[in-house]
Amino acid sequence: MAANQPNNDKAVSVEQTAKNGVSSEGGFSRLLRRRSPNERHHHHARESSVDSLNRIFDTRTESQAPHPAVSQRSMTSDDKHYANNSYGVTELRDGFFDAVFLPPEELDFQDLMKQAELTLPYAFRKKNPLSIRKFLPRQCHEIKGVVRRVTTTRAGIRLLKSFLAFFIAYILCLIPPVQTRLGGRYCYITVISTILNHPGRTLGAQVDGTILTILGTATGLGWGAFGLWVSTATATARIGYGGVLAVFLFLYIFIIACLRSYYIRTYQAVICAGIAISYTCLAEVSATEVSWSKLLAYGLPWLTGQAISLVICCTVVPDAGARPLAVALHQAFAVMLDGLGLTRLESLRTRRRLTQTFVSMSQAYRDLVIDFSITLFDPKDVQTLRNLIQGVIRALLSLNSETKIFDEPENTSGINESRDRPMPDEFVVDIDEKPRTSESDERRKLIQFVSSNLAEPTEKLLWSMKSALQSCDAVLMEMCGHRQYLGPPKDVSNDVPGSLVKLRRRIIEFGNCQDDVLASDTLPPTYAESPEVVKLFAYCRPVHQAATAVEALLVKVNEMQQRSPKYPKFHLPGYPFWKAIHRSNAQVRHDRGGVTAGSYFKSFSDIAVIIQKIKSRDFQPLPRKGDESTDKDKDHDTSYATMTADELEDDWSVKKNHVRHEIWGFLHRLQGFETRFGLKTAAITSLLSIPAWLPQNHFWWDGYEVWWGVVMAWLIMSPRTGGNIQDLFTRALCAVLGSLWAGLSFAAGDGNRVVIGVFAVIFMLPMLYRYTQSTHPRSGLVGCISFTVVSLAEVTAEGKPSPATVAATHGVTMVVGVVASIIVNWILWPFVARHDLRKAVATMMFYCSIVYRSIVSRYVYYEAGNEPTKEDIRASEILEGRLREGFVRLRQLLGLTRHEIRLRAPFDPLPYSALIDACERFFEYIVTARQASLFYHPHFIRDNTEFAADLLGHRRDAIATILTNLYVLSGALRADRKVPKYLPSAAATRKQLLDRMRVLEAELAASGRLTANEKTEGKKWAQIYSYSYNESLTGCVEQLEELEKFTKAIVGEQG
Repeated sequence: MAANQPNNDKAVSVEQTAKNGVSSEGGFSRLLRRRSPNERHHHHARESSVDSLNRIFDTRTESQAPHPAVSQRSMTSDDKHYANNSYGVTELRDGFFDAVFLPPEELDFQDLMKQAELTLPYAFRKKNPLSIRKFLPRQCHEIKGVVRRVTTTRAGIRLLKSFLAFFIAYILCLIPPVQTRLGGRYCYITVISTILNHPGRTLGAQVDGTILTILGTATGLGWGAFGLWVSTATATARIGYGGVLAVFLFLYIFIIACLRSYYIRTYQAVICAGIAISYTCLAEVSATEVSWSKLLAYGLPWLTGQAISLVICCTVVPDAGARPLAVALHQAFAVMLDGLGLTRLESLRTRRRLTQTFVSMSQAYRDLVIDFSITLFDPKDVQTLRNLIQGVIRALLSLNSETKIFDEPENTSGINESRDRPMPDEFVVDIDEKPRTSESDERRKLIQFVSSNLAEPTEKLLWSMKSALQSCDAVLMEMCGHRQYLGPPKDVSNDVPGSLVKLRRRIIEFGNCQDDVLASDTLPPTYAESPEVVKLFAYCRPVHQAATAVEALLVKVNEMQQRSPKYPKFHLPGYPFWKAIHRSNAQVRHDRGGVTAGSYFKSFSDIAVIIQKIKSRDFQPLPRKGDESTDKDKDHDTSYATMTADELEDDWSVKKNHVRHEIWGFLHRLQGFETRFGLKTAAITSLLSIPAWLPQNHFWWDGYEVWWGVVMAWLIMSPRTGGNIQDLFTRALCAVLGSLWAGLSFAAGDGNRVVIGVFAVIFMLPMLYRYTQSTHPRSGLVGCISFTVVSLAEVTAEGKPSPATVAATHGVTMVVGVVASIIVNWILWPFVARHDLRKAVATMMFYCSIVYRSIVSRYVYYEAGNEPTKEDIRASEILEGRLREGFVRLRQLLGLTRHEIRLRAPFDPLPYSALIDACERFFEYIVTARQASLFYHPHFIRDNTEFAADLLGHRRDAIATILTNLYVLSGALRADRKVPKYLPSAAATRKQLLDRMRVLEAELAASGRLTANEKTEGKKWAQIYSYSYNESLTGCVEQLEELEKFTKAIVGEQG
């Protein structure tokens, strides 16, 4: 056993007793982390790893002075007792922790899956979409639902606007003189223009789409025209004109496909540019001459179609952005009313609706300011309103609707039973489970006393909050002008000032009642024997915080009502440009398809940016007080951080490093999915285009307009979703139906254009609804384009070739484009929902570990004078909002796995659903601990250096165990590796910490160091916040065990 040396944190020799041997008790003493009482005041500064190695291998030269010997001091009785029981060794661990390993619990897989079934999202309550037996009944049910929505809601008006634009353009193309003016055989471009930028959207979105589609078409025609000129400029170019056009097409498609992936806002421009370049470089091309008139034959019909859509949008029931905002606000207030717990709905479902509403409010504000709007609302007021509503939702999420405070007195005996989850009896004052004694009657009377006094004011406060939220809803709906359509009913008062006065009165009464109950002599000085009483107070405190949040919302709504203008005002787009290019309005998000996958990737990208800021902070531990070596070196070295990688690098200029990093970042980004999507899109379009540049194929290529197969492949390709079996059959079927119906329309009336128009009405009404409003927009787009192109091609052909030939060739062409694009998306860098789900859940677990580490260090174990600021709280709330959105996206991604066919075995969503739920509960406990830590200030942690040092090892073990488990579980899940059978027990280290805190609390109370004010405060709220704080951290431990169970259920167990 080595003697004790200065700055040696590994082992301290208390007495020369090592010769007696070391038994297993020495290891147990290290496990319990017992130190000598006289060693409590000895702090050792951590040295660098290099110095530690030098101490081991002793690399000193002869010129260096050896370490001076330390004189031995005489041993006290305490030292002798400690040495006899610990064999003279104290483990200070130098930054490491002692892990406690317990035998793993034996689990029943069937019971585990039954537990997981309760966590499945609502989408899994529906029948399997791949079930053949349920297909027809499901379709009949959906048809009835569509008819009901179209005839009774705003969906009918949107469908009417979209269909009017289409039908006007279609009728114009059926009139021979107008058809000739609109480009002859390519007159259907007018109809395609009205379909792609249909008027079933707000005014701002329509104008934005008109500008983008015209710009995209202009750039596509311009680049294609340049390619045509280059391919025929010289004799050499004419020989290889096909290669020249192929290069121009490949480069352009690659660039715009990358733009489509990088910047979502450019979607409408890019889609139209791809159609324009395909038409220019593939339709009627020749090595001898260029038909420049075809550019006008495409551009003029496109402008005509955009003009028709814009006029319809501005004249037929125009919407300038007020209604989508009104719908979002009304739905938010409805969910908040359910969140008050008055209806006692299913707690899990209500909490998920609250989280979804939290995300939807951000989306509603973004949709309002991303385009111009004409409303009575100032966008700045809407932003403040969004923040206040999210504050109310945040408070409601902290509210436990399954409280016992409203139960009848005879039912309070079962207070230990929980409806939501088994509530732990662990409490900072008394964590050990104790049997019932004769004092149970007294405890029951105490619970009855608290609940009977708090039940009435709490219920009145909740009803006042309900009335206040209903008044806010009524006022906002009246300001939007949609109360008669959306609600609330007329019997709901819009008296916001009156509701505000009543709410404030109830808040004051509620606070006075709480103070009276806490000051009553009926309550004992401490609640060690009655943790149920603390649970009652712990429920009432979030109610008070929620009431305060509702009060702030009322004040803002009252202000908006008083300043409401008489007439709507015009508001320019107010969303930052560099954020706006990564977002799109609601209708574009729907029309482009893949909303779930796109939202998932964007949400996790935003979370990663914030997490990276937390991870990139350099750790700089503070110097320990009383350390002579630290005080000595403080004058010449003010950096207390351990050696970092930056110190080993050459001292390059910051500017040079920045430039190198920017270059590296750009090259690294080229390896991302955007470049891969650009490559596979350019590859499939170029391969399908090869026959267009072979002279022997011009007859059938141009005669049957086969270039529409290339266009269809371009439209179906998606950067984030690769399609599935259901999409393959549905989209191919829509292409076939469109072509077949077009052929029947021509044959039914022998080319009669009136009959063709009637057939168009019958087919296009449901197909336009599918494209503009259903959850399957791409198949609807395929059907619309297929029918439009084939039917108008038959009209211009006038029976030569036959309608059957035109329908068959055009239909096969479009089916080939659809099938080719989906197959390429399957083969080349596919999107597989179940794989991304596994990686996303692993990433979220890792993010939770980062958030846990950050919150514990910033809000719980901070140095005196370094309390969290308002900016810290605001940043934490922003991050928590992002993470809440992340959990919403995870469940949406889980729903996508139902549409995928897995060849090896069916995909089991149960463990993934339970794992997401456990991770979300872990996160909620972290949030609750952060909120409670703002009010809970244990005096022995920050005000008492001796007790803080005593707790340091226990606190470090508790935190390090949780972080270690999260890192191991997230890494195993992401890499799809088995989890080790034995993991450090977070419950054991947590119990040791709470046991030690209980001992120190008792010592502090007996020492007489607490002031009278501190003792009074301890009797009032310290124990309540202590319960919330410690119960939350204990809940984190419980959910960590759930994370371990379900992670092992997914990837297996090793060992």
